[in-house]
Amino acid sequence: MKLKKELLPAIIEWMDKRNRPFAFNTQTSIDLVDDEELMTLMARAGFDGVFIGLESPDESSLAECNKKQNIGRDIVSAVKKIQQFGMQVHGGFIVGFDSDKPNVFEKIINLIQDSGIVTAMIGLLNAPPGTRLYQKLLIQNRLKKNLPTGDNMDCTTNFVPKMGLNELVSGYRKMLNTIYSQKYHCKRIKTFLRNYNFDYKPKFPITWYDLMAFFKSIWRLGIVEKGKIHYWMLIIWSSKSLRRLTIAVRLSIFGFHFRQVLKNANVRNQPVFTNIDEYDKSADLRKDSSG
Repeated sequence: MKLKKELLPAIIEWMDKRNRPFAFNTQTSIDLVDDEELMTLMARAGFDGVFIGLESPDESSLAECNKKQNIGRDIVSAVKKIQQFGMQVHGGFIVGFDSDKPNVFEKIINLIQDSGIVTAMIGLLNAPPGTRLYQKLLIQNRLKKNLPTGDNMDCTTNFVPKMGLNELVSGYRKMLNTIYSQKYHCKRIKTFLRNYNFDYKPKFPITWYDLMAFFKSIWRLGIVEKGKIHYWMLIIWSSKSLRRLTIAVRLSIFGFHFRQVLKNANVRNQPVFTNIDEYDKSADLRKDSSG
C-alpha cells in the first residue's frame, strides 16, 4: 500500500529534517482504529487530528445512513485508542433520522463526554437533491420547499421529521448549548488529556504570542465568563505539565469561540414553530432576507 510504504515515510523524513514545522489534520472513518501501523505512521508524520463521521450512537440510525463500519463497534473505546496514538478525534454527528428517539440527544452528549471528543460538529439531517434520501422523502411526500442551507447553526431541515419538529429543534439547541458550556467542555478536555499520547507531539518553545493568549484566556474565561470555576479547575489540574497546560488553554479558547458562535447564531434566537407551515413561512422569510 503506497500510503504506508511510500507517502507517509516520505512525509516523516521531510518533517524530521525540518524539525516538524507544522501539523496535519485529515478526515477518515472509525475503522482507522483497526490499523495500528497506519496510526503510528500518521502520528509520526505529524497528523495530530482526524475528523470522523460518527453520526449517531443508535445502530438503527447508523443503518439508515449506511455507516456499516460504525455498527457493532464500541465507539468510546475506538476514539480513545486513536487518542492514545497521538491524534485528537473531531466527531461529526447528525440528528433527525427516522429511527431517532427523544433520548438520542442525551445519548450523543454522553458519547461525546465519555470519549473526550473536545470538538464535536452536530447537524440536523437534510436531504440534498439527487440523493437517495431525497428520492425516498419525495416518494413519501415529506419534502418541504426550502433547500438545505449547509449551515449547521440555523436549525433548518428540508423535510418533515418523524420526530416532532419542535422536539427535534429544541433537543438540538439544548444539546449544543450543553456540550459547549464551560462545565461540559472543560470536563471533556480533561478526559481527552488523560488519554492523549504526547510522545508524537513535538515540543515547541513558548512564544510571546502564547503568553498573551494565556493571559487573555484568564481574563475572558477565568474572570468574565459564566462558569469560570470549571476553567480554573482545568488550569490547576493541567498545570503539572507544561505540554498539557498548553493544550488545555488552546482547547479552552476554542470552546470560547464555539460559545460565541452559538450566541450569535440563530440556534439561540430562532422561534419554536407550532406546525410545519409556520416553519415553511420562516424559511421563506430567511430566503428573502438573504437576497
